[in-house]
Amino acid sequence: MGRLPEVNRKPATGQPPARSSAAGCSAILVSMALNIVRTSLWIDSSFDELLGSDPAVRLAVMGIADSPEVWQALGQAQVYHCSAAKDELPAHLHVRAPLIERCPGLLVASSSGAGYDTIDVDACTNAGIAVVHQAGGNAVSVAEHTLGLLLGVSRRMAEGDRLLRRERGFSREDVMGHEIAGKTIGLVGIGHIGTRVACLAQAFGLKVLAFDPLLDEATIRTRGAEPCNFEQLLETSDVVSMHCPRDATTLRVMNAQAFARMKRGAIFINTARGGIHDESALVQALRSGHLAGAGIDVWDQEPPPLDHPLLALDTVYATFHTGGVTHECRRNIASIAAQQILQIAHGERPARIANPEVWPRVVERLRRAFG
Repeated sequence: MGRLPEVNRKPATGQPPARSSAAGCSAILVSMALNIVRTSLWIDSSFDELLGSDPAVRLAVMGIADSPEVWQALGQAQVYHCSAAKDELPAHLHVRAPLIERCPGLLVASSSGAGYDTIDVDACTNAGIAVVHQAGGNAVSVAEHTLGLLLGVSRRMAEGDRLLRRERGFSREDVMGHEIAGKTIGLVGIGHIGTRVACLAQAFGLKVLAFDPLLDEATIRTRGAEPCNFEQLLETSDVVSMHCPRDATTLRVMNAQAFARMKRGAIFINTARGGIHDESALVQALRSGHLAGAGIDVWDQEPPPLDHPLLALDTVYATFHTGGVTHECRRNIASIAAQQILQIAHGERPARIANPEVWPRVVERLRRAFG
């Protein structure tokens, strides 16, 4: 691969103005450069531009091969910024125990998205590594995508598009859909994205319900939804839309039993994570006619195989985890990620930490590293 290119070639001399530190980490850390490594996978240029303008960090870009050069770069990294897409980033570069063991100086694992499927948070916590994510940076794009899938399925736009491209002799009534105004949408999770979906849904005249075990009823109401339990949401919603993280509590939460509890003729939308819904169970719910359609942006395997049974159903509007793939979103996410890394380099605690309990250990490790 050759020498690792450094985006920031400025010498780490001089000391920028000291910033306040809520965690008590001395701003003297900025007198030495924090080593940042990212992969060569595509990222908006704002990430490199922001980091390259600050002498408190030194950024290197490495390939994704399982090579000595890559491991040499990671071995020197104090911050590793990696893709959040589990099938985009090679498994050997996922931040799990094997990688952590080979990177004793690693202090921060930074995800390229709101999620962090490629990072083992528990393993990082045990090793004194902070896991930083970019939650909220993709809210607008993913919420818009959610409404796009809903409109596409309800109005049968994807079906009409495919039919128009391959046949003649059909009538417009053959692809007659339904308005969404006056219907009820149930949100499973109402964090950054779910809150934005609730706002857009209300603009379309939808009644909004939400189930979120992490929030109290008052908070859910302030976010634009009427709180309910999971069973009530399934049984009363015309549309069920997933906006929860993928973890042990949500894996396959939408299984055959859950789909059976949904109203006949309802629509299912998932722009959250693959694995939250059981793909085989969804196929059966659609084939049986119990569900009218589905908008699916996330998959067990991404992209799904060409012979995936969901792709054979005209009632499925399928996209390739592109809910957050807009120019605006990618720039926003990259900028937030760079800003959080710069906060760490200047002795400040970033806002978006998946394991905040580890931060005091990270501060101590920073002090030891920079002496």
